Amino acid sequence: MAESIHQPAGPVPAAVTKDVKSIRTALEVQLPAKRSDNLLIGTWNIRALGGLTDKWDSTGKDEPKRDWHSLACIAAVVERFDVMAIQESRSETTALFALLDRLGPQYRVVASDTTKGKDGNNERLAYVYDSDRVQPSGLVGEIVLPPDVVTGDVKQFARTPYAAGFVRGTTDFILTTVHVLWGKASADRVGEITAFANWMRDWAERPKDWNHNLLVLGDFNLDRLDNPLFEAFVSTGLGPPTELDRIPRTIFDHPSKPHFYDQIAWFNDPTDPDFPALLDGLTYTNRCGNFDFLPHAFPGLTKTQVSWRLSDHYPLWAEFTV
Repeated sequence: MAESIHQPAGPVPAAVTKDVKSIRTALEVQLPAKRSDNLLIGTWNIRALGGLTDKWDSTGKDEPKRDWHSLACIAAVVERFDVMAIQESRSETTALFALLDRLGPQYRVVASDTTKGKDGNNERLAYVYDSDRVQPSGLVGEIVLPPDVVTGDVKQFARTPYAAGFVRGTTDFILTTVHVLWGKASADRVGEITAFANWMRDWAERPKDWNHNLLVLGDFNLDRLDNPLFEAFVSTGLGPPTELDRIPRTIFDHPSKPHFYDQIAWFNDPTDPDFPALLDGLTYTNRCGNFDFLPHAFPGLTKTQVSWRLSDHYPLWAEFTV
């Protein structure tokens, strides 16, 4: 495990304590509590999670702008979940391991290697999990298309999707997270999304494979509902909960032009007689949502300034009973 970085010595500034308290209070109102019979899964594209300015509050000349104040706010969100899938973690792990230091020893991480090349953007995918609540089941893997599988112009994923299995009590589940390439136009994303949906369907149908309770989550860069991108995503039976349909995904979303970049989904169509591989031992509670951190942190900063400290995306979550 990489060496952790410890927060600055001395008292925590009052502004940090105030923001963390505000975030925790809002989460207590908006999210279910962790209980013995539930499972809380989250996904969050945390903008450029790489470096860290090693002070409580970065100044105008500091780069990156993310500091320990930012990490304290991010940790206050992550600690609410049993597992949080994180996209856009970079090759530099300073901020990732500072986050773990802030969270404490019960929180651990499994992560992929970075994807090289221009399109890979030196990004890795990670899962931060509460080891008092869930344990790794032993399965991890990066999804790589075999040479004979080509979807349009897509011969390989730009950023390799990452799967990890976890277990809660006697129930195991597999999360697969992805950050789909944005490209120059929405049409550039169709091939990757189609290839991913086909891969997940094939995985779910394999007999006697390690494929129990498959859930997908992450940033799929879906523009809107009922367009070719979304249709490609759901084409093989993946279904996000309808409760997420009108929930903003980014801090820059406008009510007249919502986006659907981030998703949580699973195979959930009981009317499909050819595909019985639905959730088993997990039951979706019809409770899900996002978390809007803007009213609770860094008052006085612009949205753009907050995006480089926390993120430009909201975290998404869903609750299941176990």
